[in-house]
Amino acid sequence: MTVETDGGDATVALSANGTIEQAAAETTEPRESDAAQERSADSGAARDSDSAAADEAGDAEEELIEEGEIAGDYLEQLLDVLDFDGDIDLDVEGDRAVVSIDGGRDLSKLVGRRGEVLDALQELTRLAVQQATGVRSRLMLDVAGWRAKRREELSALGAAAAQRVLESGKPEPLAAMTPFERKIVHDAVAAVDGVESESEGVEPNRHVVVVPS
Repeated sequence: MTVETDGGDATVALSANGTIEQAAAETTEPRESDAAQERSADSGAARDSDSAAADEAGDAEEELIEEGEIAGDYLEQLLDVLDFDGDIDLDVEGDRAVVSIDGGRDLSKLVGRRGEVLDALQELTRLAVQQATGVRSRLMLDVAGWRAKRREELSALGAAAAQRVLESGKPEPLAAMTPFERKIVHDAVAAVDGVESESEGVEPNRHVVVVPS
C-alpha cells in the first residue's frame, strides 16, 4: 500500500514484506538557495543600473564637450573678423559647457557696461551651437575673467545683505540685476539660515529682495 506523510513532502511505499521505501524525494530547493539566487539577481540588476547611469553621465559630458568645441570654433572665427586676440579655454562645470576668452588686448570691449556686450556675445554663441547640434545650449561664456570676478562680488553682496536682514528683521531690496546676477545672489542668501530671497519687478528692473524667513 501507499501512505502519504502529513506534510505531503514525500510519498512512502510499504512493500509486502513490511519494508518501508521512500517513493519520492522532496522536489523543492532549500529556501536559502532561493534567497541566494534572489540576492544575486538583485546585485546584477544594481550593477546594470549603475553601469547605465555611468554611461548616461559619460554621454552627457561628451555632448557638453562637443558644445564647447563648436563654441570655440565659432568664437575663434569671430575674433579673427573683429581683429581681437585671445586664448580660448574650454571646460565643463556641472551640467553646462564653459568657454573662456583670456589673454588678449582690449578684451574689455567684448564685456561692455555691466557685461551687456558679453551677454549678447554669449547668446550668439549659444545660437551657433544650437544651429550645429539642434539642441538648445546653456553654455556659459566668460571674457577676461569678468564673470568669475562678478560672481565673487555678488556672492559677497548677497551674504552681507542676508546678515543685515538677519540682524534687523527687515526686508532689503537690492539693485536691478540680470538673471545671471540674481541667481548668484539667491545662492548666497540661501546659504544663510533665517533669511530667504525672492525676485520682484520686470526686466530690466527686476531685482532681488532679501527677507526674513
